[in-house]
This record gives sequence, structure tokens and C-alpha cells, in this order.
Amino acid sequence: MSWISKVRNSLPFMTKRETPDNLWVKCPKCQEMLFAQEYEENQSVCPRCDHHGRLGADQRLASLLDEGFEMLSQPEVSEDPLKFRDTKKYTDRLKQARAKNPHRDAFSVGSGAIEGRPAVVGVQDFGFMGGSMGMAVGTAFCAGAERALSRKCAYIVVTAAGGARMQEGILSLMQMPKATVMTRRLKEAGLPYIVVLADPTTGGVTASYAMLGDVQIAEPGALIGFAGQRVIQDTIRESLPEGFQRAEYLHKHGMVDMVVHRKELRSKLATLLDYLRPAQAA
Repeated sequence: MSWISKVRNSLPFMTKRETPDNLWVKCPKCQEMLFAQEYEENQSVCPRCDHHGRLGADQRLASLLDEGFEMLSQPEVSEDPLKFRDTKKYTDRLKQARAKNPHRDAFSVGSGAIEGRPAVVGVQDFGFMGGSMGMAVGTAFCAGAERALSRKCAYIVVTAAGGARMQEGILSLMQMPKATVMTRRLKEAGLPYIVVLADPTTGGVTASYAMLGDVQIAEPGALIGFAGQRVIQDTIRESLPEGFQRAEYLHKHGMVDMVVHRKELRSKLATLLDYLRPAQAA
């Protein structure tokens, strides 16, 4: 070691500065490096290009519901009913996902109010195994609907999923009709059911409760569809139009009612709840 290295290492003001790994985030769209705190305070919306990043369940619920809302406990379901294994055991995948997430599965429900209007909000978290729909997600969705029925208030669901959870096979697909029945019960009770389509909403979730809302709202740029673009293109053997399966394209072609910026979503939902609230609550 040279004498200058010895002197440098002995001086406290010359020690290497440590930078936290999570100090910066890169925008997936414009590739700009953003200060993580600024990005989070902006509800994970890029201040440069307005790209809407993905939100966790807790962030989403806090951004929509008034303070003091109640979190519903996540229902207990049979785990790994098929004893499924691919490159890993399904149980190991669940442990890995839970180690990175504060919730036991991909669907969380909060019961409270939006700007004073009573509402139950269910949120699908893409950060938990791609928001995939298994028995826990289906059961939690139905529990949220049951709470809305008991409170006689609106049920709002924010979707973000890659589709059904393959590790649960047919049991995952059975959540589609189960959730659909609950949306029918809400309709028969005269209660609003509003869906907010976040990026991405695909597969079996799109084919069931994601597209059954009284009002369909999409976030800007959200990917929404059933099959992937390559599958569709290979099937019909034609090139797909630009922006296909994105929120703006679906809005233009009548598949969603409106595209709403995340900063305006809370006030927009409050307005819709005024329009759609049950007659007895008017």
C-alpha cells in the first residue's frame, strides 16, 4: 500500500460515501432517473413524462380512502391444494412473495369513505406474484363485496393482474364465476360497482370482474386486454394498430368510460358516488 493510500484511509473525512440503493428510481418510459422520495410523493407518477407507475395495495388504499379506514382481514384459504411444482414449489413462491409484501396475497380490501362518501375499496397488487388471481384473491374479492352489501354502499375495485394463477389450475379459473356472481348481487341490491383498470389488467381478471363495472375507469397508458398482442397478431395474421390494448385506445373504441389521471381519481370517484349512490341514501 502506498503512503498516500495509508494517509487517505486514516482520515475520517476521506472515507467512502455510502449511497442507499433505493435513493433513485428510473422511469420505465422516459428512462429519467428520479429522486425516489419525489416519485413516491407524486403517487408514482413520473413528473417528466407523466408515466403512471405501479402502486402497492397500501399506497393505493391510502390515496383513495379517507383517513381512518378499516382494513379487512385477508381470508384463510387452502394453500397449494394441487401440490404444484415447476422450477420451485408453489409454497416456496408464496413465501418469497410474502417476504417482499406486507399482505398475505394479491388482493386487499379497505372499508371507509371517499371524501365522506361511504365506500369499500378492493385493490389488486401486481407486486404480489403479478397480481395473479387464485383462491385467496377470489375469496377476498367476495369478502369486499359482502362488506359493501352489509354497509349498503359502493364497491370500488382497482385491478392489476397478469391473469389467473397457474399454480392453482382449475381452482383459479373457478374464481371468475364466483366473483361474477358477487357483482350480480351488488347490481340486484342497487349498489354501485366501479372498476379502476390499472396497468396491467389482463387474462382471466379482464374476462371476469374487471370488465363488469357500472363505470369503467382506466389509468393513462394502462395495458388492458385478455390475450397478449403477439398471440392475437399470430392468430389473425394481421398487424395490430398503434396503441392497441392501451387505455386511450380502449376509451376511443368504447371499451372503457373514461381515462382519469391518478391525481384526479379520488375526486372523480367521489363525484361518481354522488351520481350513483343508492336511492335510499340520497
